[in-house]
Amino acid sequence: MSVQAVIVAILVVGCSLYAAWTLMPAAARRAAARVLLRMPLPRAVERRLQQQLAASPSGGCDGCDAGSKKPAASDPQPIRIYRRLK
Repeated sequence: MSVQAVIVAILVVGCSLYAAWTLMPAAARRAAARVLLRMPLPRAVERRLQQQLAASPSGGCDGCDAGSKKPAASDPQPIRIYRRLK
């Protein structure tokens, strides 16, 4: 087997694991993180898994809208018109 084939195989496996982890439901991700934390892992990986366990099971916003004020329904809202570029 050539070096190029080994590198491609490693990349494909890594990308597949990343896609599976990203698309996995949060509850399944937390369960997988608990199982993985029982194994000896590098410190950086352990920290990421600990963050996954500590994450709140809600919408995933992490409070990004905490400082923003939502306009009242009666306030006038601006209309934005964008031109299409040719």
